[in-house]
Amino acid sequence: MTIRVLLVDDQPLLRTGFRLILEAEPDLTVVGEAGDGKTAQDQSRALLPDVVLMDIRMPGVDGIEATRRIVREAAGGAHVPRVLVLTTFDLDEYIVEALRAGASGFLLKDVPPEELVQAIRVVAAGDAIVAPSITRRLLDRFGAHLPAHRQSTPTRLERLTERELEVLKLIAKGMSNAEIAAELVVSETTVKTHVGNVLTKLSLRDRVQAVVLAYETGLITPGSPP
Repeated sequence: MTIRVLLVDDQPLLRTGFRLILEAEPDLTVVGEAGDGKTAQDQSRALLPDVVLMDIRMPGVDGIEATRRIVREAAGGAHVPRVLVLTTFDLDEYIVEALRAGASGFLLKDVPPEELVQAIRVVAAGDAIVAPSITRRLLDRFGAHLPAHRQSTPTRLERLTERELEVLKLIAKGMSNAEIAAELVVSETTVKTHVGNVLTKLSLRDRVQAVVLAYETGLITPGSPP
């Protein structure tokens, strides 16, 4: 299957570089480019990419708002693009908001070509490219940017069994499936089943959204011990 990619960055030179890297791969094709968030939204609607490689800082509609619009517009439809955000990380303190807006993960702009290609494949397959441990560090660092209000924990999380709630906490603490299995003394297959149940019951796309929800509901707080 060919993975259709939409490139979104306000720097034409960067878009050209990404295009050269991606189109050298037999299973990737660049279906379009955009230099701002509004164009990205229009292109996503028209071209139906599998993955949107999204810059954050752009004129007009920025990457966060564009991500929010693309994800919201596609919700419930037959085709839902996955958004992979590009960031400078050390300078860009809006990455948490991008994840909350519906991004499936993030990459640094200086990511090696092979990692960029693999990340797009992972995201296109429905997984999150942000490792849980990295997600935790992001949320710890930028926790102050999360909204002050908390969702009602009983209303949102009552759907989970005690074991599923425990698994959610461990996901949010940055543990992999293997680490969770060792912690709970169960098989990794059992953990995968629990993780799948958590995502389904809470209507979440991936582990990234699970971690963000755990922070937003107060299940986990920035700086809490692992």
